[in-house]
Amino acid sequence: MFLGTHTPRLDDKGRLFLPAKFRKDLAGGLVVTRGQERCLYVFAMSEFERITTAMNSTPVTSRAVRDFQRVFLSAASDEIPDKQGRVTIPAVLREYAGLSRECTVIGAGARVEVWDTTAWNEYLSATEESFSEQSEEVIPGLL
Repeated sequence: MFLGTHTPRLDDKGRLFLPAKFRKDLAGGLVVTRGQERCLYVFAMSEFERITTAMNSTPVTSRAVRDFQRVFLSAASDEIPDKQGRVTIPAVLREYAGLSRECTVIGAGARVEVWDTTAWNEYLSATEESFSEQSEEVIPGLL
């Protein structure tokens, strides 16, 4: 499970140092792809395989399914971290997420998210209040 907030930097070659606490779970390979809210999702290879297997059971006749799969999979990049725990973020994904040198990496349970730091701070500022004021269960049975 991936947890916490980290602030690594992109180097001049578009490489990102994975947080040390995430490296073991991602050492065998990972997939980085477009996420929602203009961040990037990073999945351990096994989790990404589970997701794509589930996608294969969805109806190809649904336009929404096709649209989601195309956007989600078309820029997906499989990577293996180097010995220092760095992964290259392809240019198309850096552009999608608006990544500059300053990044915020968050653990989001089964995935890691990579955000431009300014975008993350704006997102968090906009959503923290509604989170604290939530008066009904968003995920039934969770709390």
